[in-house]
This record gives sequence, structure tokens and C-alpha cells, in this order.
Amino acid sequence: MRGLWFLATLGLAAAEDGLNGWLRYARLPCDVVKQANIPSTIVALNSTEASPVYTAGQELQKGIRGILGKKLEVAHETSEGPSVVVGTIATHSGFSIVPELEEDGFWLSTKGDTVEIIGQNERGALYGAFEYLSMLAQGNFTEVAYATNPSAAIRWVNQWDNMDGTIERGYAGLSIFFKNNATLSNTTRIAQYARLLASIRVNGIVINNVNANPIILSDENMAGLGKIADAMRPWGVKLGISLNFASPQTFGGLSSFDPLDETVIAWWNSTTDKLYSHVPDLAGFLIKANSEGQPGPITYNRTLSDGANMFAKAVKPHGGIIMFRAFVYDYQTLNESNWKDDRANAAVDFFRDLDDKFDDNVVVQVKYGPIDFQVREPTSPLFAHLKQTASAIELQVAQEYLGQQCHLVYLPPLWKTVLDFDMRVDGEKSVVGTDILSGKRFNKKGLTGYAAVVNVGQNTTWLGTHLAMSNLYAYGRLAWDPTDNEVTMLEDWTRLTFGLDDTVREIITKMSMQSWPAYENYTGNLGIQTLTDITGPHYGPNPQSMDNNPWGQWTRADADSIGMDRTVSNGTGYAGQYPAEVAALYEDIETTPEELLLWFHHVPYTHVLKNGKTVIQHFYDAHYAGAETAASFPQQWAQLQGLVDQQRFEETAFRLTYQAGHAIVWRDSIAQFYHNVSGIADARGRVGHHPWRVEAEDMALDGYRVTGVTPFEVASGLRIVQTVDNSTAASVSTTLSFAAGTYDLAVAYYDLYEGKASYELFLNDKSVGSWVGDNENKLGYTLTRGIDGHSATRITFKGVAIAEGDVVRIETQPNGRETAPLDYIAVLPAGVVD
Repeated sequence: MRGLWFLATLGLAAAEDGLNGWLRYARLPCDVVKQANIPSTIVALNSTEASPVYTAGQELQKGIRGILGKKLEVAHETSEGPSVVVGTIATHSGFSIVPELEEDGFWLSTKGDTVEIIGQNERGALYGAFEYLSMLAQGNFTEVAYATNPSAAIRWVNQWDNMDGTIERGYAGLSIFFKNNATLSNTTRIAQYARLLASIRVNGIVINNVNANPIILSDENMAGLGKIADAMRPWGVKLGISLNFASPQTFGGLSSFDPLDETVIAWWNSTTDKLYSHVPDLAGFLIKANSEGQPGPITYNRTLSDGANMFAKAVKPHGGIIMFRAFVYDYQTLNESNWKDDRANAAVDFFRDLDDKFDDNVVVQVKYGPIDFQVREPTSPLFAHLKQTASAIELQVAQEYLGQQCHLVYLPPLWKTVLDFDMRVDGEKSVVGTDILSGKRFNKKGLTGYAAVVNVGQNTTWLGTHLAMSNLYAYGRLAWDPTDNEVTMLEDWTRLTFGLDDTVREIITKMSMQSWPAYENYTGNLGIQTLTDITGPHYGPNPQSMDNNPWGQWTRADADSIGMDRTVSNGTGYAGQYPAEVAALYEDIETTPEELLLWFHHVPYTHVLKNGKTVIQHFYDAHYAGAETAASFPQQWAQLQGLVDQQRFEETAFRLTYQAGHAIVWRDSIAQFYHNVSGIADARGRVGHHPWRVEAEDMALDGYRVTGVTPFEVASGLRIVQTVDNSTAASVSTTLSFAAGTYDLAVAYYDLYEGKASYELFLNDKSVGSWVGDNENKLGYTLTRGIDGHSATRITFKGVAIAEGDVVRIETQPNGRETAPLDYIAVLPAGVVD
């Protein structure tokens, strides 16, 4: 093959629904296809249809036909002549000398007339086939010869699917695994999901919620698990399940679930044996115990290791492992008025004295930060304490606190802040990704790694939106190689998902790389966490929900100051959980990185940052800057019309436009809240001052009433209007006083669940546009019945000619619970974000 890297513009593609993800295998342009020199035959060195090598042969045939338009036959024995050979070290002979491979590793050579794809095992061979197809799909016909091995043995995903078919923190529809407390009999989507996972080298999946329902252990469901495992096995993806610790009592009829009780142990051993009779290669169990109301060993004054080891012994004869979550904390008695109380301390407090107590097939699964998937957290210090116990990092592809797939947030730059962090254990290099999770630092190689909460659903986009799939793709890449570059991964994903056009790649890359910093800016910055409704959906703004409760995600904000003092000298002592060098860094406010300032230190709002701004002014400026960035996303995406198929273009444009509006909701809510708390004005005069808006409560009302909202700051003027009842048509109107010109006309309203109010906007009795409050049918965020920061949204009509004295009117029809609530209209000159 010739060493060529072609990036050519594709013609318009047919509409696509996202089901194939990055495995579209779209036909390359003819001028690019001409450069490809592909052997005439595929040889898959296993003819057993359930084997990953057989699957690799079929995938190569499908991919090459799609990408290059060439139909190659698949044989299962080597022969004379050029061929694409895929097999394992055990079946490979007569070809190149393959370097030493580790489990799941592979060798890929495209030099000469034969393409060699050789895996250490069958999974590795399948991974190599996907690697080769990825090159072809991107027009990359470079001659290569290299071996690659995974950084860690465990590369799993977690699904939080409930047995009734719903998904906790799922934003893409119902479960592909369960319905009505049973497994689904149709495994088509399951096999498609396994295919996507195999292509990014994920080798295991836990399919049910960590808040587990014991009904998964019924005879019928065990048989169903066997069918699910059968659907995934050809793709090299092993099945695992979450277990409810109290199952022996609540499901098995025993009087106890004490992990040291012999009858309980016997029950789990028998149940485990039965599970393995249905799924002989079951990967193991995931356990959430004594966390957020879940039962566990502490109920019986046993240790967490006692509980983990009970399961470990049950799966050990079958080769299974136990993933035991470190997400254990007190959510009932923590007291914010006690300066020393701190939820962040919990994981280390619970686990550090158990380091030598876990069996050797237990892996402690640790969330990347000490709280809960926040927009920024310091790396969990628990990674430095588990020297004798294998550990895995828990990431989250599902954007629970990060916009729930309704906001574009490309997550690898966030993940890299953790994976690239050097813990300096005992003064030695201890980088989380390359040293600790690889198992090298503490000699745990072979039983460490990665888990990501993904929560795909029945939506054809898998995650609810096309752009969010970049996070799943990049997760697999990083689990294989944590040094992989976030931009390189993103560009590869873009080419595979949207084609080879340079403009498409550049704009998607630019937006995505801007997205996490923007989201951090307009939600919660300086380490204050995502200032969302932590007692509710975890979606819209509600900063006061962070405090005055025992959940422990406190900001300790008062009229004068803000932030958690986590120093040893004066605070909760959390900084002291790190190894000495890191602890010293965080203990001193002068050396603490400012992006984590309020995580580690309690400071006055007037504390001056290194950039010369006060904390409160930085808050204001950052929130405005983040919203401005989000406002640019629809404009950037609009440049891709005609370069991306119309279906995906329109679906993505809708979400980016929604995000731009919701970012303003976030901006205004957070800025208004802290302006109210601190009493300190925005030096630039923006907060609480909106000269381009007309508040709904100031308009002429017909059939409307003025009300407050909860929380107060999610209304522009702290008040809104809603219809007097749930059935009578109503209207608002106002005479505009803006100078003649062309404006964008935005309407801020609230779109509630269980109602679809209708709206029509008029200018001088001429209809500008109409819409229905039906975001619940279009977006996947956690639904809300309240007029709040979750339901707040905007619609914008662009390029409207307006003159002074024009009359704007909105006619509405409430429906169900939705009382057609309105906040304001904004008459926006070009370039104004408000």
C-alpha cells in the first residue's frame, strides 16, 4: 500500500439516524478509492460463528464493501495470493515475526501484498480488524506495521438500567436490556451496542443499575442473561451484573444478609453457580453497598471488605471478579455547621484501613473525584491509598451533572485532568492513568482499569444526541491508552461519523474543545462544583440546593465569603489525604491552582485572583463568557449545512440552539443568586440589568397572573406570568420602544412535563411564528413538573424587522400542567447575547 493520507470532500449523504455511530463505513469519493490497494480475499482463521475472529472476518467484509465498494470473499484457511488475514498468535504462522503481545493486544501490518491482523487472543484480533477499518474509513492508506497493547485489563462500561425498563440518569429513552422486570427477548440492539463497544476495545459491561433490583436473579432472568451474553460474545464483550446486597433476605427468603453468616454465604455461592451455568464467561459482579440507602455489610457491623470478599469467594472458582464501588458516604447526618464535616473525606476514611483486607479478585471502583461527577474536581486521593488493592477509575459518559446530553460537553479534557495527574505517592512518579490504573505503580497489572457509566437507550443516536457519541468513542480510546490526545481522538471520531470534509472536522473540533470550559464557566467555576439542583434532577441551576442539607456538596456561601476550607490547618483536613507533595500544594492558597480555589479554600468574595479580579467579579465574567461561547455554537454549526446530512444537521442544530438559550438561564440564575447573596454589584453593570428585555410581568396581561418562582433566581425579574387556569386561552402584549432595525426576537418561557401549551408570536397582528411546549419529546434531560431552572428555555426568531411603536403579542393556550408560563421577550441587536 502506498503511504497516502487523503482527506477529500464528500458529496451530500443520505439522511442518517446515528444508529451506526462511528461505524458508518460510508463510501469514500472515487478519487480516493482509486488510491486503495486492497487484497482480494479475507481470511478469518476461525470458522465458528460465535468467535470474535469469525466476526472480524464478517466485519472486514462489510466495512471494505461499504468504504471502497469492493466485495471480498471470506475464507477460513490461508491460501496463495494477497489477502487480509485475521487470527490469533495461536493460529498465525508463516507471516511476520510478531512482537510480544499482552492480553487483548494485536499486531497490524499493511506492508506488502498481505494485511496481517494478529491478536494475542480473539478479542485482540477483532480490535485489530476495527483498527484497520478505521484507517480505511478515514482514507488513510499508509503502510504501517506495529503492535499495540492495552494500558489496563479492565475496560468496562456500566449501564444504570432498571428492571422496569427505565434508566437512572439515562437521557436517550428506555432500556435495550429490560422491560417489565424481565430481560428483553429481542437482542438486536444489544448486539449492535456490543459491536460499537468492541470497536473501541471495551471488553466488559454491567447492564443493570448499581441500585440493583434482586429480581434479576429469578430463573427467567438468569436465562435471559444467557441470551444477552450470547448476543455480545461474538464481539468479545463479557457480561456482568450489579447485585443488591440484601438479596438473600429480600429475594431469597433468608432472615439475614450478614456476609459472615454461613447460610447467607451458601445462598450466594449457590446463586452464583446458577448464574455461571447460564453465562459461563460471566465477567463478575458490581456492588454498591452502604451508599445512598443501599444495604451493605455495615448493617451488621461488618467491614466493607467482609462484604466484598463474600462475593469474591463465590466468583473465584469461575474466574470472575468483583468491582466494589468506593462511593460510600453519609448522606443523613453530615452537618454543614460543623466546620470539620466533609463528604469529600468519605472514600478515604472508609477504605484506607482496608487496603490489605480485600481478596485478590476484588477491584475497588473509584469515581474520578471525591464528590460526584462534577464539572471539575480534584483527583480522588483514594488512588494513592490503595497500594495493595486493585483499583479502577469510574468515569461518566452520561452527562448527569454536565448537561444531560442536551448541552454539548466534550469530556476527555476533563478526564485528562485526572488521568494525567501525578499523585506523587511516596515521592515517586504516580500518574493516575499511566502508572496507577495500569497496575504498574503498585504491581497490580492485570486487574486494574476503567469503568464508565454510559446509559445508552433505545434512541437511535444511543445517547440522545449525535455529538455526545464522541465521549463514548474517546472513553474507549483512553481506557486503551490514557496518553491519547483529546484532539486527535475527536478528529478521528468526526471523520468516521461525519465524513472527511475539512470544514466539518474543524468546526466540530473547535466547538467540542470549547464546550467543557464554556460549561464550567456558565455553571460553576473556581472549583465550586456544578451549581445545579443536587436534590433534584441534577440538570438546571439551583445553587441554594447545594447547602443546608446533609448531602455534603456544600459551597458554604454566606453574605461575605464562599468555598470549602479543606486544609489541615483550619478546615476539614481533606487536603491531608493526599501524599505529602500534593497535600502541600493544596494546603497553601498561594499554590492551589485557581481552578480549584473554592474547592480547597474559603475566601471572601473580594479575594483577589492572580488575574487581578475579585472572586465575585470572576464569577460574573466567567458566567457571561461561557454563555457567549454557547451562543456561538448554533452559528458555527450553521456553516455545516449541506456538508452534513439534513437529518443529523437539523437534530444537532436544534440542541445547540436549545443549549445557547439554556446557557443564558444558567448565566442569569447564578449571577443573580450571588449578586443577591453578596450584595456586590457587577463592575460591568450586566447582572440584573437587561436593557434589551421586556419582562412578561410588565406587559399587558389577558388571562395571565403574576407569580414568583422557586428558586427565585431562575426568573429574569424574579417573577413570571402564568395563565389563571389550565384551560383558558391567554395573551400578553407590549409596545416596543426600540429604534428601527433588524433584531432577533427571543421568548423566554418554561416547558414542563405533562403538558404541551401552544404559543404564537405576533408583531403588529402579523404572525412571526408559533411553537408548542414539547421539549419533553425532543430532549432527554430529567423531566420536571416545576417552573424552575430545568424547564426554563427560549425560542428565537431571527432577522425580524422592528420599528419603535410596534406591538408584540404572544397568544397562548395552556395544556395539562403547563400553564403557558412566560418570563420575558428579548429584542436583540446583532451580536448581543442576552
